[in-house]
Amino acid sequence: MKRKRGGEEEGMDIVWQTPANPPHPHDYVFRNGIRFVRPYYFEFIAHVKNRWAGKTIVDLFAEEFKGRPYDYYVSAVKCGRIQVDGEIVSVSYVVKPSQKISHFLHRHEPPVMACDVVILQKEPDVLTICKPASVPLLRRYTHAVNIGRTLLLAFFKLSMAWHLYFVSKNAFWRRDKWLLILARNAAKADIFRQQIEAGLVHKQYIAKVVGEFPENELIVDANIDYNAREGRSTAEVRDSPKGKAASTKFTRISTNGTQSIVLCEPITGRTHQIRVHLQYSGHPIANDMLYLSEQTVDRSVKGWSADRSARISNVSLTSDLDEVLNACEENSNEDFSIDPMCTNCPNLAPKGSYNCRYDGDEDALWLHCIRYTGPGWTYECPYPDWAKLV
Repeated sequence: MKRKRGGEEEGMDIVWQTPANPPHPHDYVFRNGIRFVRPYYFEFIAHVKNRWAGKTIVDLFAEEFKGRPYDYYVSAVKCGRIQVDGEIVSVSYVVKPSQKISHFLHRHEPPVMACDVVILQKEPDVLTICKPASVPLLRRYTHAVNIGRTLLLAFFKLSMAWHLYFVSKNAFWRRDKWLLILARNAAKADIFRQQIEAGLVHKQYIAKVVGEFPENELIVDANIDYNAREGRSTAEVRDSPKGKAASTKFTRISTNGTQSIVLCEPITGRTHQIRVHLQYSGHPIANDMLYLSEQTVDRSVKGWSADRSARISNVSLTSDLDEVLNACEENSNEDFSIDPMCTNCPNLAPKGSYNCRYDGDEDALWLHCIRYTGPGWTYECPYPDWAKLV
């Protein structure tokens, strides 16, 4: 969709558009192992909610959309980048319920690691892929380009006639690599859905954990209590009134005495269940900074390569991604046009966005979905490189 708008105070003649659908590889900028989306102009549309009514257009944006400074919204209203019902209004305009609000902006999408999206199996009704860590499954951005399905369309030139239905999506965003099952039609997706709801589909993961994991099979039964405000879960004793019942079976695959590779089979499905149950067992994922305690950080460092270990200070990690992004942004404007009103330009990444996606070593969380099994079928994903202990 393209639409020209002119007459702004900067004297620019801008084409407001969304990326190509399907996107083209040209929509991406690659720098130091990170895939950025080339910024594009986009019309964000909302309708005035009852609780917004009675506010001035500038106050509404400043209070409800705090990602930009107040002065930006003043300028955006004056030059027509923010409109009400398709009309330019004054900064003192008071909005009414259900009115259409348009915000024309220069959109910068959060970056992801530039790993290959590997197609594992391609069947008439099913497609399986290995989703790289950091790549989202669903769309937070209305026309997000850095998502699993869109990347498939862009880099494998899959037909838009492929109506892909995510079967194995457990969350919008996952830190780990992930085996994804996609049904290619609604009927097949419904079969998978029925099997999942009947408890007939089983998942297996592997994790690299701290210490020498017990040789015998270990079943952890501990409630999971998720705190949405803090974005983390805690394990509670089975009869605790807190949290939801949760159970995970663990089997050691190998160990070198410092770290272990463990097969993880969740019997229930709670937020961060495997990560929390491993922590509860005394063997957290060796690079999971959200659930590593001060005592286990020192133990986990021993298994890291020297270049990683050198970046650890006290009990926290220096974010490699922050360093890379800072380096990437130097002269990054060579790859796209700078918008004088944009609060993100001249950077490629939106300010602060990557922090929510890359937490510490987001690209390397040592947890990996390797297998889905159902009635008469099994889909597998190769072991990652970190699963080889030395």
